[in-house]
Formats: sequence, structure tokens, C-alpha cells
Amino acid sequence: MLTTLNTAYTDTRAADLAWALGREPLPALATLDLELTGAKLQLRLLGASHQVLVEQERGDCSETVACIRGSSTPLPLGVAKRAGDWEYEFAARVEILSPGQFAGRAQELLALVADHPHGLAGVFPGSPHAFTAMLAQHHEGQVHWRTWHAYPQDGQLVATRSRVGVRAGAGGSRRRPAASGPSAGPRTRGV
Repeated sequence: MLTTLNTAYTDTRAADLAWALGREPLPALATLDLELTGAKLQLRLLGASHQVLVEQERGDCSETVACIRGSSTPLPLGVAKRAGDWEYEFAARVEILSPGQFAGRAQELLALVADHPHGLAGVFPGSPHAFTAMLAQHHEGQVHWRTWHAYPQDGQLVATRSRVGVRAGAGGSRRRPAASGPSAGPRTRGV
């Protein structure tokens, strides 16, 4: 789903983004409710970027990547957390693109997300390349989502990748994703 967001473009630099886990729902400009194999997921576009709310039988999770006043947690390159039976992973990277590369990448991402049944994208007024886009899926007992935050004035595109699900051994027969473990190396590829 593609929408035009009726708000001023408030998070005007990639460096202004902060990350938070476990925040209460913030006011959203657009939402997409999904049911993905036993998980309820809400993708939320904020005036200051995104929030994802996940509700599963074993508990809830919320991720916020936005300009958060008073936040002391800048956008990390990667996070891995365990809480009870849950595992959560987050990775982020910033691409710096020329104006031509940026326009092409923006069109590609908006086309991908706009027609996807699990995608939500919002374009901010003033630039067709100022947007936030989100795409979710369920895979091997885990909920995964990717997001893109575009800053055309600086040629910066922030890409994030997240997953949450039951920890190996906690849910019985669920398998741990391949590439886990100490020899797997950094988990930031493919963001």
C-alpha cells in the first residue's frame, strides 16, 4: 500500500533517527494490520519514521525507529536481545547515493512495497523521493520486517532489517535460523 503522508517532513537527517524497543504505540499517520501465521503485526508510519507492533501467543514486541525527543539510544548498526522465550535481532545501515542513484533506488523500493500485500509506504510532501517504506513476512516461525527511510536532500537511504520469534528450544520443535552461532559472522548482510 502506498500513501501520501499529510504532515511535514520532520526527521530530516539520518543521524536524527533513534531506535527503541518496547515503546507504547505512538500516533500513526498510516497503518497496515497483518495476520502472519499466528502473529498479529501492525506496520505504523509515523511523522518521524516507523513503528512495528507484534503480538504473538507468547507475548508482544514493539520496535520504534524514529526521531524520539529525549532518546539517548541512537540508531545502532546491530542489536540482538533475548527476553524469556523470545529472540529479537535488528540491523541498520546507511547508503549514500548520488542524486541519479537515489531516484532510481527510491522508485525501485516504492514499486516493490506499493503492490506487496505485506507492504506499506508513505511519501512525504515536497519530494517524491522522501519516504518511509516497510515490508513484512513470516518465515520459519519468525516474523521479519525490513524498512527504508529516505533522505533525498543528503542522498542517504537508511535500511533496517528486524526479526522476532521464539528462541530455539523454547518453543519445542522450532529450528534456529541458519547463520546463527559464533562462527556465523556479522548479520548485517541483505539489509
